[in-house]
Amino acid sequence: MADQKDSAAREREEIVARVASFRATQQKFERDRQEYYDNTLGNVWSGLQRKTA
Repeated sequence: MADQKDSAAREREEIVARVASFRATQQKFERDRQEYYDNTLGNVWSGLQRKTA
């Protein structure tokens, strides 16, 4: 019985670790997308300002 509880606890710990890793990866992707968007939009605005100036 104790082995089953230990096994279940280990499985829960592994799931928690995997979920944390997944969340961290998703947050990294979100930061990367935001950085790309900011850079791309900045380049567009710079290009537009140069053409109108």
